[in-house]
Amino acid sequence: MKKLMTGNEAFALGAYQAGVVVGAGYPGTPSTEILMNFARYPGVYAEWSPNEKVALDVGVGAAYAGGRALVTTKHVGLNVAADSLFYAVYTGLKGGLVIINADDPEMHSSQNEQDNRYYAKFAMVPMLEPSDSQEALEFVRLAMEISETFDTPVIIRSNTRLSHSKSVVTIEQEGMVAVGEGGEAAAGERPVYERNIPKYVMVPGFARQRHPVVLERMACLTSYAETVPVNHIMQGSPKLGIIAAGVAYQYAREVFPDATFLKLGMVYPLPSELFKKLVSQVERVVVVEELEPFIEEHVRLMGIPVMGKEVFSRTGEFSPDKVRYSAARAGLVDSPLQAPPEVGPPLPARPPMLCPGCAHRGIFYALQRLRAVVLGDIGCYTLGALPPLNAMHTCGCMGAGVGVVHGMDRVGVRDRTVAVIGDSTLFHSGIPPLINILYNRGVSTVIVLDNRVTAMTGHQENPGSGITLLKEPTQEISIENLVRGIGFTKVDVINPYHFPEVVRVLREHMDCGQPSVVIARYPCILHTREKYPPCTVDRETCNDCGNCLRIGCTPISKVDGGVDIDGALCNGCGLCAVICPSGAIKAAGGTPATGINAGQANY
Repeated sequence: MKKLMTGNEAFALGAYQAGVVVGAGYPGTPSTEILMNFARYPGVYAEWSPNEKVALDVGVGAAYAGGRALVTTKHVGLNVAADSLFYAVYTGLKGGLVIINADDPEMHSSQNEQDNRYYAKFAMVPMLEPSDSQEALEFVRLAMEISETFDTPVIIRSNTRLSHSKSVVTIEQEGMVAVGEGGEAAAGERPVYERNIPKYVMVPGFARQRHPVVLERMACLTSYAETVPVNHIMQGSPKLGIIAAGVAYQYAREVFPDATFLKLGMVYPLPSELFKKLVSQVERVVVVEELEPFIEEHVRLMGIPVMGKEVFSRTGEFSPDKVRYSAARAGLVDSPLQAPPEVGPPLPARPPMLCPGCAHRGIFYALQRLRAVVLGDIGCYTLGALPPLNAMHTCGCMGAGVGVVHGMDRVGVRDRTVAVIGDSTLFHSGIPPLINILYNRGVSTVIVLDNRVTAMTGHQENPGSGITLLKEPTQEISIENLVRGIGFTKVDVINPYHFPEVVRVLREHMDCGQPSVVIARYPCILHTREKYPPCTVDRETCNDCGNCLRIGCTPISKVDGGVDIDGALCNGCGLCAVICPSGAIKAAGGTPATGINAGQANY
């Protein structure tokens, strides 16, 4: 049977067919849909863990018990899980453990453009890189076999283009494959855990014994890389040899159709003998790879002259047009030298905005009015940094803002300071820096933007949602009980649409001189599909002050004689009506912001 599948769908099916019984991860574009699709298959267990390190520890535990496990993460998520990756390489496993890591060239939804092939070299772990959805499906099974044969975790590298693009996949069987003790899905007598303290307990004495084992394993894997079928030479013209892997191979194949190719499906360890063989067959060798010169550096260290990053960029995502243009500039192809074409006619710039009716908008507008310095991190609320709100002033990584505000407060600035963090991000990496504020006698205020879901990656569940990835009801973690339980005594929960109350509470907390937490709670309006009658503008009353335009809500626009609200876009949250000083904007009764007298609010 043939089916058109995205890379992420193919990864999920490949894991199911390979006998994976436990899947864990944290939502992160472009990897999110792997676990969402895997969770739909019968007889498997899948979970959203609080963060990627927890997910990898769950996968390691499943593999220690003899099951086959899958862990999914985007590239920066592997940073969070790195500590667990390195110990798992030393201990080895019993069942198979595959980590699917999705890099994000061009930073479509990320804060940096790192190349995680270097993690494979750093941790001394094998890495595969498929080039299409068919290989995405097949490489999961291969990775499991490598994991169990060599007693090691295996990383499969994807990227945004592979994860989200569709190609034809041939499906030979639909059910899970029984693979014996390591991945047998059928219920039966549970095995007894095999205790092996020197192998699994990484105190220094045992770790020193395991390091030589890792080095010996890598020597065996290096020999394996020379013969594994996913690394192979494809004969073509002897004038030009191309080394490529993953999606970059597809682009190179289109640009250099007649060249001899060394296609790599295993990108670490690299096959030095195959490189030598390719060089013996061609006049010139070119390496086509996205981001860093990972393969190129290895080949150059062998003393082989190659062309690589002096031709192709170290930044951004490749495409056939970009590869062709770079190759033409270097004289590698006879092609008209023209810049890659734009996709369609140029359009007016439109920055990303918070959704119409988003509950975060009122918080950021209040912080702007209070002239606070806002220290943030990754999530929908990062959009509060953009005009016209301009109300987030740092953003580094998940959970960073809470630690950063404490450091800033220790130095001291004239401004009010506050950290903002989402509910899912709080569970991910926000709790330790909250504890740090208390333990080290800090005075910082932290706002938890609790919209009840992991919104930016597509409304995935989190520990505060009360439901699991498998759609089972579960214990809902109370954020207010959590922060009070670790020692915060000044804690308030507010409705972010009730603007005067928001301003009052935030001012009080930032000026109180003690550590505090404000929980701004309202469900994500897109997740709940909540929609009220749209707000309307009384043109006779509107004095064209422009106050409503400063909240950056897309249904509101400037027109002759005042403003207008697009009823098709408006969710009817009523925030614009609350902040309108002339009362010209009318909201229907029962909206989230009704019941507040905006005209009398002192803000």
